[in-house]
Amino acid sequence: MDNNESFFQKVYEVVKLIPHGRVTSYGAIGAYLGTGGSARMVGWAMNASHSFPQSLPAHRVVNRIGVLTGKHHFGSPDIMRQLLENEGHKIDNDKICGFEKVFWDPAKEL
Repeated sequence: MDNNESFFQKVYEVVKLIPHGRVTSYGAIGAYLGTGGSARMVGWAMNASHSFPQSLPAHRVVNRIGVLTGKHHFGSPDIMRQLLENEGHKIDNDKICGFEKVFWDPAKEL
């Protein structure tokens, strides 16, 4: 397993732990894994998550201000929004309303 695959696997293990109704950011996952400044690499892992054998709640990972930046990687740009709305989130202009209240920081909660 190369370093990217190992890092991606670590990202997926964190993503599996994001509670229903909560969201986190690419940067928060990277910081938790001890690789601060790796938000983009976490994003690459999320883009590759379709090859992960189990279903991941990838829709719960957004950018640092709650914008659905990964929405185009779900097959349709509306799927990510729909999945989040199904969990009770209000989305306005591709941004989670009340992001700070539903933000899950793995560094504090794991």
